[in-house]
Amino acid sequence: MFRAGTTEDEQAAARIAVGTKFDRVEAQLSDGRIWLVANQFSVADAYLFAVANWANFTGIELSNWPNLAALVDRVAARPSAQKAMIAEGLIQ
Repeated sequence: MFRAGTTEDEQAAARIAVGTKFDRVEAQLSDGRIWLVANQFSVADAYLFAVANWANFTGIELSNWPNLAALVDRVAARPSAQKAMIAEGLIQ
């Protein structure tokens, strides 16, 4: 989706593929857990945050996956995530 020259059809297909992956994560989180593994923050959550946060730049609405959106919000609220996003110019 970020590659130059990607057609609208290719981007639409990529959005569908990402949505399928997000569906899986949403199903996993639907049991009430707040983190992906052992109910504690892990590198899996950090990586998912980074990937899911790219949705902001692709037209994918995380509101379609409320448990995933909540996890993204939890990670974004962590002081280390705040520092990283400030350093990357994503927030002020």
